[in-house]
Amino acid sequence: MSDTTIDAIDQWHQMMATGRYDGLQDLLSRDCVFWSPVVHTPQRGRDITLMYLTAAGQVFDTDFRYVREIRNADTAVLEFECSVDDIQVNGIDMIQVDNNQIIDFKVMIRPLQAVNKIHEKMMAMLAQAKAAS
Repeated sequence: MSDTTIDAIDQWHQMMATGRYDGLQDLLSRDCVFWSPVVHTPQRGRDITLMYLTAAGQVFDTDFRYVREIRNADTAVLEFECSVDDIQVNGIDMIQVDNNQIIDFKVMIRPLQAVNKIHEKMMAMLAQAKAAS
């Protein structure tokens, strides 16, 4: 197991546990790719990935918790659970790291009701973020 993966993933865990994303921009590679469960195309670049991840942090701010983790070389798969508006959400974050930075971040969510609710909430958060910038 690579020390850089452990360091980057541990940093991500710390951000999720505290709800503080101060170091997230530095943790993301400039060329990071974000794969959203509610957008059909990959989102490319640090700025858009940062926007999606911070919006998701606000949507999942209540009882979000990681319940399982698998790490191998440069990749981690983190299973999470939470509830959003009384809908139980189960999903995984698949994170690939290179040189102690996240280069690829893929989110998958189930069941369909959760995907629909997350889509609704994320689009509202992203619209707010775009309006503010």
